Amino acid sequence: MGGGLLAGAEVASPVVEPVRKLATVRVDPGSGRLVRRTTVIAPKVIQPVVVAGSGADGNAPLQLAPDAGVNEIIDKVAQQYSMDPLLVHSVIQVESSYNKYAVSPKGAQGMMQLIPSTARTLGVKNPFDARENIEAGVRYLKQLQAAFQDDRLALAAYNSGPAAVAKYGSIPPYAETQNYVYQVGKRWGAARRAAETKPAGSKVERPKMIEQFVDSEGRLHLRMR
Repeated sequence: MGGGLLAGAEVASPVVEPVRKLATVRVDPGSGRLVRRTTVIAPKVIQPVVVAGSGADGNAPLQLAPDAGVNEIIDKVAQQYSMDPLLVHSVIQVESSYNKYAVSPKGAQGMMQLIPSTARTLGVKNPFDARENIEAGVRYLKQLQAAFQDDRLALAAYNSGPAAVAKYGSIPPYAETQNYVYQVGKRWGAARRAAETKPAGSKVERPKMIEQFVDSEGRLHLRMR
């Protein structure tokens, strides 16, 4: 996979902004001359918020599809493209809640909510066929992972389009996209955490987390921990 949407479970240290200086110019009422004043802005400490996963305790297990056949398709397609099936489940949960007939206000279709133009590019004939939709969606997400080398950016591109991510060089400043990355990451992290409960000897990966914070300009940042 790419750089990873989620990372280690430890709580991050606070983020301390650098000292900044603000220059202002005003007219002196006595002399009428312009007076320049420099104000030193004290550094601001931003406490990070660690997303622990869905559920009140952050340990709620991932809810799989109610149709066992869909779960089997996801497992097989994920294996075919060397992708974590828990990531695929997380994307589908956020996109359509496993509704293969879902259609968004923007026209996205099926379980993985493929835009018609994207579906055509991927060779999809019936976007409401579960197997065809999931295969195309996973294949597209895999292409985005390869292009951006970071699961966060790949998910952002899946939601807002690769052009938007390329333009900003990060998760675009769109509330919908930022929330999308957060929601998928929250479910994926909870699912990976639940995998720790597997019997001894099972191969499990350490659960990972995503940290988010808002800087002084009101911009949302996400980083791996």
